[in-house]
Amino acid sequence: MLKRLYDWTMRLAERPSAEIWLFIISFIESSVFLVPAEVLFLPMAIANPRKVWRYALIASLGSILGGVAGWMIGYFAFEAIARPVLEFYGKLGEFEQLKSAVSEELIALFLFTSGVAHLPPLKIVTILSGVLHVNLLMFFIAAVIARGGKFMLLAWLFAKFGTPIRDFIEKRLNLLAGSAAMALILAYLLYLALKN
Repeated sequence: MLKRLYDWTMRLAERPSAEIWLFIISFIESSVFLVPAEVLFLPMAIANPRKVWRYALIASLGSILGGVAGWMIGYFAFEAIARPVLEFYGKLGEFEQLKSAVSEELIALFLFTSGVAHLPPLKIVTILSGVLHVNLLMFFIAAVIARGGKFMLLAWLFAKFGTPIRDFIEKRLNLLAGSAAMALILAYLLYLALKN
């Protein structure tokens, strides 16, 4: 199933309607979809580097608004919508573990790490934020910084280095995103150590 979804998004990048699909996928990946928006963003940026900032803006808006939709699903409709989605992806157990172990500070950290590196998966964090009634303004600001920042960084890399950056990004995207997530986690641990 994952391979079919991946192949489908790769075909979308070649269509004239790719920008619309980029927004849609960015929107729904934040709350219900399994394939990250980067899978469509990267081929589009490679195919047309002159539009990379436009693509980054579209992906950022879709992802941020999709995150707000995920928050609303968690806040208003967990049983009706979120539980079946999480069960479908086999993420309900992970969700329940996070729910029982999180504080508002940890949710803030997760908003950044999931936005940057999908750790934990973005849809889990957006829904969990709504279930736990995380402040919507704080949630929105975190989404703008994490998701918008990620797409703008990718756009900047394409604008500065051109298509040769493609191989670097494709080979090291998970490592770079993981490093950013680790830096955020270490910063949080340092904050906790200094706080006590």
